[in-house]
Amino acid sequence: MFRDTSMDYLTKEERSEILKKNQQLTDEEFLAMDDTEFRARVRERGHHTLEIQVYHAAYRNKKLNPDQADYAKRLLRLWEQKGLSKDLPEYRYVSFLIDSADKLARGEAVDLTPYKPVPVTKEMEDNFFTIVKERRSVREFKDIDVPDEVIDKVLEAGLWAAHGCNIQSIRYVVVREKNEPGLFKGADVPGGPVHLVILQDMRCYRANSFTPLRNRLLDAGAAGQNIVLAAHAAGLEGVWLTFPNEEFCERLRKKFNLPDYIRLVTYVDVGYGDQTPHPPLRLDVKDAILGRF
Repeated sequence: MFRDTSMDYLTKEERSEILKKNQQLTDEEFLAMDDTEFRARVRERGHHTLEIQVYHAAYRNKKLNPDQADYAKRLLRLWEQKGLSKDLPEYRYVSFLIDSADKLARGEAVDLTPYKPVPVTKEMEDNFFTIVKERRSVREFKDIDVPDEVIDKVLEAGLWAAHGCNIQSIRYVVVREKNEPGLFKGADVPGGPVHLVILQDMRCYRANSFTPLRNRLLDAGAAGQNIVLAAHAAGLEGVWLTFPNEEFCERLRKKFNLPDYIRLVTYVDVGYGDQTPHPPLRLDVKDAILGRF
């Protein structure tokens, strides 16, 4: 049975033991590791040993230690021994970080200007805040199929949400109500035409076992927020929902044969909306700020 080893549940002795083990993992242990955990460790170590240091040094025109990239280089050598594709995103990104670290170690400049985000225009700013403020929780939908390409665009937005330590635990199950009628029976609202179930592959958190439970849930929450905003931007409407009970979750787990390391967190129903709710008015910003120092 998979055990959640977040900081919330570990004793001081268990935390110390995990930290020691992570620091002393052998090549053989990495090679025997399942690919999901190994890839997560490459992402996490790339973030903590290179990403932060490279951007810090590049910004301040400082040299890096010549051995700064050694651990990441070791992981990519093991990546190749495991036979993983070099086209996968973490291999390409960590390779970029290694190349940048080596340049900085030699006292060379790293040009990051090609990666500068597109400047935000006034029109883009206005459009963003329009999407944020005009998104509604819509619970009635037209009988119109949502194309897979639109669903995938929305789900991709969820993957681009901020994610602690670049662990990237987010996974999905997409369920069309017409294909599985009644599977979501028991929710507190009428079922939408498409259910987007947000999951987390908890094996990814073995790469950083000290991530508190609340941070793990925030990872899923950030994905959910991106999804509901992206749905509205893509011409859909939807409603963000929670699982009413464990029986509901177990029904889904059994239906899709989800292993115990996959956590069901939340889901979003989307479709082409067929109602126009009044905006649920919000507090004024000045009333929400409890202090400004």
